[in-house]
Amino acid sequence: MRLYKTKRWERKRAAVLRRDEYLCRECKRYGKTTQATTVHHIYPLEQYPEWKWATWNMLSLCDACHNKMHDRDNGALTALGQSWVDRISPPP
Repeated sequence: MRLYKTKRWERKRAAVLRRDEYLCRECKRYGKTTQATTVHHIYPLEQYPEWKWATWNMLSLCDACHNKMHDRDNGALTALGQSWVDRISPPP
């Protein structure tokens, strides 16, 4: 996607990683400190393009956890990815 090659995305990604102290939020739930390398859209960009820049819709993840969020065959959210959708509600 072109979005991920823009300067705006680079700045947003850096801000989210900084907010999350460069730690994977999924690993952190289990007491692990794993460096985050990816910023994940909780509500998928393809279904919710209106939230593509919303910081509340993003979380820092390590590569392993990011791969667990998506079914890599069809791009759909896995049960783990859906659990984050269920936990994080859009602001009113």
